[in-house]
Amino acid sequence: MKTMEGREIDLKQETLDSLKMRLRGPVFVPGHVGYDESRTVWNGMINRKPAVIARCLGTADVIACVQFALEHELLLCIKGGGHNIAGLATADGALMLDMSLMRGVWVDPQRKVAHVQAGCLLGDVDRETQTYGLAAVLGFVSLTGVAGLTLGGGFGYLTRRWGWTSDNVVGMDVVTADARLVRASNDENADLFWGLRGGGGNFGVVTGIDYVLYPVGPEVIGGIVAWTASAAPEVLELYRTFAAKAPPELTLVAFMRPAPPAPWLPKDMHGKPIVAILACYSGRSEEGEKLVAPIKSFGNPVGDVLVRRPYAQMQSLLDATQPKGRRYYWKSEYLPAIEPALCEKVIEHAAKIRSPHSAVILFQIEGALNRLEEEHSPAGNRDARYVLNIAGSWEQAGDDRGNIEWAREAWEDMKSFSTGGTYINFLTEDEGPERIEAALGKGLQRLAEVKAKWDPRNVFRTNRNIKPV
Repeated sequence: MKTMEGREIDLKQETLDSLKMRLRGPVFVPGHVGYDESRTVWNGMINRKPAVIARCLGTADVIACVQFALEHELLLCIKGGGHNIAGLATADGALMLDMSLMRGVWVDPQRKVAHVQAGCLLGDVDRETQTYGLAAVLGFVSLTGVAGLTLGGGFGYLTRRWGWTSDNVVGMDVVTADARLVRASNDENADLFWGLRGGGGNFGVVTGIDYVLYPVGPEVIGGIVAWTASAAPEVLELYRTFAAKAPPELTLVAFMRPAPPAPWLPKDMHGKPIVAILACYSGRSEEGEKLVAPIKSFGNPVGDVLVRRPYAQMQSLLDATQPKGRRYYWKSEYLPAIEPALCEKVIEHAAKIRSPHSAVILFQIEGALNRLEEEHSPAGNRDARYVLNIAGSWEQAGDDRGNIEWAREAWEDMKSFSTGGTYINFLTEDEGPERIEAALGKGLQRLAEVKAKWDPRNVFRTNRNIKPV
């Protein structure tokens, strides 16, 4: 195993047995059934091997693991959904806290708050909250873990109405670097609460999150309309102008990619380049149908599944495009607007895509987040109105170089349109300190002070690390 300082040590069997005795959840070491499943994360490019994996069943297990790591000065890593593209959930030689068995969701429909355990995926939360016609502001792939999403800011189809995911958290339960359980909210440990809403896993192990809920669904207007790539100049201009005047209940996403083998697209289109607009209208369905009609009637679509559908189904609509085990490499920027010149670059670089799974995506987030002060949370970037994501995705390790080169070249050519900021959850393994600064900006100094108070020894370091002042 590795110590916090990176030295290799050999823990004796009786020491590992003592860890097992402290926990309700199972403990895995290499060679055990369950070890490989537990250590594997979403991005197939990440292949790290923790020395020990503890699958925590509750907060007491988490506290015991942190105590054990402190006693033996062990490197810690924490896995929620394991969906982070840089693979921050896992580390070679570490003690991994696998939270994936902690998936309880408790909804208070009167207070409109959900208490969510840190191993939950987005789909777990949507399933329970939609029982009451309520929803939390979460992401847009249902297999994403809520903890990593929230600690990095988080955005999705409801962001235009209510802000970053982290803007809609009212409290967190946290196991600190000295193995204490504390509450973080505006009323308790407010400095820690501020740091957790965008500062990542730097300050402790979050075991529970309280989300504000809003009336959404159970039905929305949502789905995709697609055209051949030859229509891209007109479709992206439609997107640019339509999104600029869309009400906050409507979130629009434009993307270009090779057509997937989806049943709603003609077979002769599969693999051929398309341009598409994805829409989600979370207000009254009758109003939404009228609002999206110009998209559905535009030009000559080759596919149209923009319809009334359950909100929970909308939340999983993109899951099939993001399967676990594929190889992923992204480059991302926040945008202040969609400019015609940017649309030209999107078309140019989409035409150079090297994999049937890659895409260039424009995601609309303008709205509530822009109305809060920059210092409200470390997620910041309150000048962002769109997200540009150059999403490389492919199957074989031998194709790594070409696909990474495509993503980097496209990013180099389009980053001049950026606000200067970027989304920390989209940073890949090779992104350096300057990219963390682009994501966290002016909040870095304050985050370092919070880190110094709550984790002065930098126990929690397998993350986008912020060194204590």
